[in-house]
Amino acid sequence: MRFGLVHRVMTDALAALGILALVASGQFDRVMSLLVVACLVGVMLMKEGWRQQVANRHVDTVAVCLLVAAQFGRAVLSSASVLDLLIEAAVGLQLIRMASRKGAAHDQQVIVLALLHLIAGTVVGGGLGYGLCFFGLLVVTPGALVLSHLRREVEGNYRQGARDRTGLPVDVPRILRSKRVVGRQFIAVTCLLSVPILLFTVVLFVVFPRVGLSLLLLSKGKGGRVIGFTDQVNLGQIGTLRSDSTVAARVFVPDLPPKPPSRLLMHLRGAALDQTDGRGWVKSNKQLRPAGTSGELIALAANPDVASDRRWVVELEPFDPPVLFLPEGATALRVEGGSSPGNGLSVVRGAEGELRYHTQAERGVRYEVYLASDDAPTFRQLAPSERPRYLELPGDLPARVRELAATWTSGAASDLERARLVESHLQSEYTYDLSSPSPREEQPLDHFLFESKRGHCEFYSTAMAILLRSQGVPTRNVTGFIGGTWNRFGGFYVVRQGDAHSWVEAFVDGTGWVTFDPTPPGDAQPQSAADGFWASVRDFFEAVSQRWNQHVVGYDLSQQVGLFESLSTRGGVLGSLWGRLLVGALVTLVAAAMVWVILRRRRRRQQRDGRGARIESKSAQLATSLYELLDRTLSLIGLGRGSTTPPLRHAETLATSGHPLAPEILDLTLRYLDARFGDQAFSSEDKRDFEARVKRLRERAKELERVAA
Repeated sequence: MRFGLVHRVMTDALAALGILALVASGQFDRVMSLLVVACLVGVMLMKEGWRQQVANRHVDTVAVCLLVAAQFGRAVLSSASVLDLLIEAAVGLQLIRMASRKGAAHDQQVIVLALLHLIAGTVVGGGLGYGLCFFGLLVVTPGALVLSHLRREVEGNYRQGARDRTGLPVDVPRILRSKRVVGRQFIAVTCLLSVPILLFTVVLFVVFPRVGLSLLLLSKGKGGRVIGFTDQVNLGQIGTLRSDSTVAARVFVPDLPPKPPSRLLMHLRGAALDQTDGRGWVKSNKQLRPAGTSGELIALAANPDVASDRRWVVELEPFDPPVLFLPEGATALRVEGGSSPGNGLSVVRGAEGELRYHTQAERGVRYEVYLASDDAPTFRQLAPSERPRYLELPGDLPARVRELAATWTSGAASDLERARLVESHLQSEYTYDLSSPSPREEQPLDHFLFESKRGHCEFYSTAMAILLRSQGVPTRNVTGFIGGTWNRFGGFYVVRQGDAHSWVEAFVDGTGWVTFDPTPPGDAQPQSAADGFWASVRDFFEAVSQRWNQHVVGYDLSQQVGLFESLSTRGGVLGSLWGRLLVGALVTLVAAAMVWVILRRRRRRQQRDGRGARIESKSAQLATSLYELLDRTLSLIGLGRGSTTPPLRHAETLATSGHPLAPEILDLTLRYLDARFGDQAFSSEDKRDFEARVKRLRERAKELERVAA
């Protein structure tokens, strides 16, 4: 392998992993990520000769000035985060340096920037993609550092005019093209240096968990913002999310059958809105009050029986605003996390049964939800003074909407029957369509009911809520998620942003707030694929990502205590048969590796000792030192050898020119070459003879100078 090529490849790999760590952490949006990756590929494919051209020597300076000016302008003229601007500038500097580097000093700058990118990725991200880049950096860094040091030494010797043992100056281009400087074994050994580094890192990670102070978190995490879970929803918004496959939550459901259903319908309730103008919904009461903190049981219904209730676990990705999503029949919940100092977590309660959490971690939240065994509604009461608020209708509601409601509910004896009739008509007589033209109309609800008869979930829920209100049934519009898709590798249901949904809660006297979903059943389902090869690949990586986020990104003091308790108890990991087998296998593997290293080093030492007499014999070393004496003497008497002229050629040139000292110089040079490369012995007596002849050579040169004078 060519030394220069291997060094360039490993340095490029290190830089690429550093940049990809930032891309994988979600620091950039999709357009910026594609642009960064495209520029990275471009500079990696750039030919080495382009960098060495004289015309390009100032390109890097100009590019850096433009980058600094652009980021400074954005800082002044926009509201972009300072941390984001600095990270973008660091990526730009790396790309510029990769495109313009010309030597070992520039390569070391590339390595330093890559390590800074790794640190920045830790601050702003930490997901599975970042973890893969981290392990890649861990493997590549030792080799890149060693090769960078070797190249710096070679170039440093060249700048100082160093010569090799034959007297020639160090030829840097030849060394960089050489295939004998580094080999596969060298690269493998340097990369294996990452193993003890990794073990040391793991030990530090386990012993010193994150304390949650987050001093480096200068900006909030980039949790995905889900439209529809704020205090205002307009018709046409939630439908735009149906094609978004971003993971929003993971739900662990207990007591599933051996073959769980591929899709599970569960109305995960986020927010409810009570006021509408026929074009959207708003929440009239936006006050929030404390509900509890992490670890506390937060009751949602009167006297929850957590001992007999079913228990679900929800892992929620970051949301803005940070809403907690609850399944139907929820009676209580307990939020995990916040055990680390400076990382407290609190829950606040809003109107219409909404719950939100507040934490400094900005990495989502995990919580337990207790569900009533009889599937009773969570909200059962409605004060008489509150009832008119849920019956308000838009002031410009067309009369034919009221007439349609009266027609559909004629003959119904109760509010429950009225709700079921309206739900049935909407499900059977209307078509689900994400590209409905109704949102563009002056009266979108009227157009949906009588003209297009096509729309997505907000139209169905809004239509049902208003139709029931016109018949005296209190209603409110609810936004959340419709359900999830089973992940066979992780054992949980994945809820995606594309599963965002809207439905209706109607108050039925004697029962409470009852959930109704007027959207056609075939369309009110989770949208992501559940079967097929790509679905399996997606499920695998999402399961690994969940484990990474829980046990690595979310590792804190509470997990450390649990880990040490499991290791110390008799029935813990080490106390089990599999635990003992695992420890035994690791000890055996380490011992075998140590024995293999010792035997290999002994074998290489024996081989090296067997070849030592030929490769670096004492005669050769002695001949080299004596020729250096001759070379210095020639310089003193005015016959110095040029830095690019080999010893033999220099002596032959003097002989051709007829110099009186040339025969002696040629003979001494041949004697040196015979001992250096011809394996001829060079004893101590030969050494004294060589030194005496060099001394006489200097004396004869002085005599020639006096004669000439």
